[in-house]
Amino acid sequence: MTAREEERALVGQIEGHLLLAATREEGRRAAARAADRMGWLTDTQREVLERQLESEYLGLAHISWRRTAARGQELRQEYEHRYRILRRRLVAGSVLACALWAAVTLVSRWA
Repeated sequence: MTAREEERALVGQIEGHLLLAATREEGRRAAARAADRMGWLTDTQREVLERQLESEYLGLAHISWRRTAARGQELRQEYEHRYRILRRRLVAGSVLACALWAAVTLVSRWA
């Protein structure tokens, strides 16, 4: 692994940790808001509910991230396939244009 690749991997890990921390905080806030609406809960019940809601929030975020990553891979493969087809057509068209130009040049010299 080159130094640049190691840097990118490290930056990716840091971004992942920051994203996870932000998502956890969002989950905590959402859980606290939900528990606030249930004023009849005891402190223990509230803590349990908040932990469960935070955990569920993280689980849903994880599923969403996986789906997004999978869809990104699908789109990447689709666009790479289309790019290869387009590149082949462009090369074939260029070769054909060069052949036609060469044929016209040869015919015009012999004529």
